[in-house]
Amino acid sequence: MSEVKLIVLNGGSSSGKSGIVRCLQAVLAEPWLAFGVDSFVDALPAAMQASDAGIDFGPDGEVVVGPVFRQLEAAWTNGIVAMARGGANIIVDDVFLGGASSQRRWQDALGNLEVLWVGVRCSAEVAAGRELARGDRSVGMAALQADVVHEGVKYDVEVDSTHAEAIDCARTIAQYVS
Repeated sequence: MSEVKLIVLNGGSSSGKSGIVRCLQAVLAEPWLAFGVDSFVDALPAAMQASDAGIDFGPDGEVVVGPVFRQLEAAWTNGIVAMARGGANIIVDDVFLGGASSQRRWQDALGNLEVLWVGVRCSAEVAAGRELARGDRSVGMAALQADVVHEGVKYDVEVDSTHAEAIDCARTIAQYVS
């Protein structure tokens, strides 16, 4: 494997990705910038929330995205890829709502850039408990996403944060980064 410039973590809401990303930044020898899909969603104009064109969070935890969201997401993805091509090491915290089709969108943007695909698994029950403790997510989102985000996705490494600490998951992932 050539030098990895981009690490993409995929997992459902409240699976522990953000904590793993912070730990990865601490254990990797080189500096790595971190970008999360939550920050992208937070950067959207308020009019894009609860919008057919943007993103809508249903009362049961369902997330539906529209065409303008997809257009802006593509621009965000291309920007991250450009930073990696420019020499920055990048870690992405994402939620592949479309499973394999979400991974394909990244692959199309990446071209020949070396990426480490990481699956972050967590049992639906544990993720739901974390979701309640956080208090900033639609109840039900974690359970709905726990498995569906992994459907058809191919990984280089998988970690399970159900019972493992974020630092242990990060150390496992770091072994795959040259």
